[in-house]
Amino acid sequence: MKITSTIARYLLGLMFTVFGLNGFFHFIPQPPPANPLALQFFGAVAVSHFAAFFFAVQLLGGLLLLSGYFVPLALTLLAAELYNILAFHLTLEPGIAPGLVAAVLWLLVFAQYRHSFRGVLAAKPE
Repeated sequence: MKITSTIARYLLGLMFTVFGLNGFFHFIPQPPPANPLALQFFGAVAVSHFAAFFFAVQLLGGLLLLSGYFVPLALTLLAAELYNILAFHLTLEPGIAPGLVAAVLWLLVFAQYRHSFRGVLAAKPE
């Protein structure tokens, strides 16, 4: 299980690092979304510069996973990112497969580091 989790950590880190960098440098072309609401959402995110924060968190989380330092922090940051990705694809734009792959990889990494979240996940913390 440790080898699987390590491979998942590297894949997830690589995925978020590449897409975080793509948010700043636009080296992977993206077609505009078909849904007009998704297009409005992207327009608002781009004009307000919220996307810079979104991509910065992706990049930071990806680099932390690749380095192996502060992995629980990276998992916490990327959990919020994954929630937003999955919610967007469930509600505004179909094509949830990449988000599901990232969520499965996240769960595999989380399984190895679940002891780090013991206090957060306790029903009645000490």
